[in-house]
Amino acid sequence: MTSSMEASFFLVFLLTFCSSIYSIFSATTTDSITTNQSIVDGETIVSSDGTFELGFFSPSGSSNRYIGIWYKQILPYVQTVVWVANREKPLTNTSSVQLKINVPGILALLNEKNESIWSTNTSRSVQNPVAVLLDSGNLVVKDANDKNPEDFLWQSFHFPTDTHLPDMKLGKNFKTGYEIYLSAWKNDNDPAPGEFTRTIDPTGYPQALTKSGTNVLYRIGPWNGLRWSGAPTPLLTQSRLYTLQFIFNKDELYYIFSLINNSSVLSRFVLSSNGDIQRFMWVDQTKRWNVHYKLPTDTCDTYSLCGVYGSCDIYSEPICGCLEKFVPKYPQQWEKGDWTEGCVRRKPLDCSKEHVFLRYSGIKLPDTKHTRYNKTMTLDECRQVCSRNCSCTAYSSLDISNGDKGCLLWYGELIDIRKLPERGQDIFIKMDSSEQESEVGSTRKKAKILTVSFSLLMATILLILILLWYKRKKKKLKLSEDIELPLFPFSTITRATNNFSFNNKIGEGGFGPVYKGVLEEGQEIAVKRLSRTSMQGLDEYKNEVIYIAKLQHRNLVRLLGCCIQGEEKMLIYEYMPNKSLDSYIFGLDF
Repeated sequence: MTSSMEASFFLVFLLTFCSSIYSIFSATTTDSITTNQSIVDGETIVSSDGTFELGFFSPSGSSNRYIGIWYKQILPYVQTVVWVANREKPLTNTSSVQLKINVPGILALLNEKNESIWSTNTSRSVQNPVAVLLDSGNLVVKDANDKNPEDFLWQSFHFPTDTHLPDMKLGKNFKTGYEIYLSAWKNDNDPAPGEFTRTIDPTGYPQALTKSGTNVLYRIGPWNGLRWSGAPTPLLTQSRLYTLQFIFNKDELYYIFSLINNSSVLSRFVLSSNGDIQRFMWVDQTKRWNVHYKLPTDTCDTYSLCGVYGSCDIYSEPICGCLEKFVPKYPQQWEKGDWTEGCVRRKPLDCSKEHVFLRYSGIKLPDTKHTRYNKTMTLDECRQVCSRNCSCTAYSSLDISNGDKGCLLWYGELIDIRKLPERGQDIFIKMDSSEQESEVGSTRKKAKILTVSFSLLMATILLILILLWYKRKKKKLKLSEDIELPLFPFSTITRATNNFSFNNKIGEGGFGPVYKGVLEEGQEIAVKRLSRTSMQGLDEYKNEVIYIAKLQHRNLVRLLGCCIQGEEKMLIYEYMPNKSLDSYIFGLDF
């Protein structure tokens, strides 16, 4: 072989090798499928940010092959599939099977005979269609040159399986009549549609429902401006991780959640094969999905567990009870734990006669299937409308996000109520007017009992104070009788000593200070005042007075009387200008 031929052969080999490497690199990094390429088993496309990947997969424990979308970022740890294309037509052999896009804009899974196994649909034709896997996990078919999301020919977000991803709408388009809802897998190994669905039901005022076939399993109530009325925890309201939106107008109805920081958080809702709704958050430290919360949360979430006008309280035993002013329809069945027939009004209602509305607070609002609403009415206007319509049984605020706004009216019996003391709402139920009278009577009775109780308490306190006053007065009188001495008024002694002026102080002993004073008639006196810090009590004081009073001696200063006022205890002596024997005997430093 000549050197020129060797050079040519090497060049061809190098170009072929580079082309192969480029093809492999392109196949693993492209985010789209064009009319010039297709995807076969073993090949994938990846969203531009690397979060999601589309290709062929087999569920755990199954050999069937499906086209699906999963999280690429966490694939080394777990394959989490979020969408399946051919869920009702599994492949047992993928030989010669390819995923292609054709003009006018149909994405199809084709077998070796070019027969469609699964395909999308389109309402219009484009000349340059392309299928793109977006960073949101949404697989879209569009014109390659059109960047307007409103012009998508088809998108997987309109055909979800069991997973609600961020920015995916759940609800209904009223213009097209198309509804977007979740459909559970048949089981963990089979993505075929199971028996459970999760919908935003537009009948009456919209509410989120989980169904088994046509039967409602549980619901979390209508949207109240902040959250679903029966939301189990504050986690179903706004958080630092995501925002919630509820859009309801003449064109469309949908519920959507969006992540605040897409780059650092992975989150999804999943309708499991057993009917539970779970919110998962990916924890990068542990490399696993954590359940953020789950619905239903407890037995009280079971739809209509306590029947009409029955209320479920998970903290009560039994958990079912009738609303206040209601009684079991069939008491014997109720006592046996059969609550299906629910409750009836204690006083039958004739709405053509006088009636009232009683407030029931802290509850999950009843099923809104048979309701009407008005977004601009006040609560008082709402009451008036309900009062005039005999079929209207209750009313409530439509929106509590900024005070009470709007009007929600129930027609027919109220069903699926549970107590939610901390996050429940108020509802006003139409009742016979006598129920309000009995309630007012009960309130008046309670007020009367409180008034009588308070009066008795005050009378008791007053009696105790009188007894204490009388006892003290009696003790003073007894002291006066025992010693047979005059009792000087405290005010007299105060004036006599110039309010116990320091200038009038003439000495101090162990008993306390001694003051000189002059009575109004001019008689000079010496006032021995018991110190408040003295350890001498009333009995010692009394003994001293009696002792001095009975020992009136010419060498002793004559005791004129005493004074007792509260804690004040004083002895009143005649004033002796010169020191005498008594100053030494009694410690009077005059």
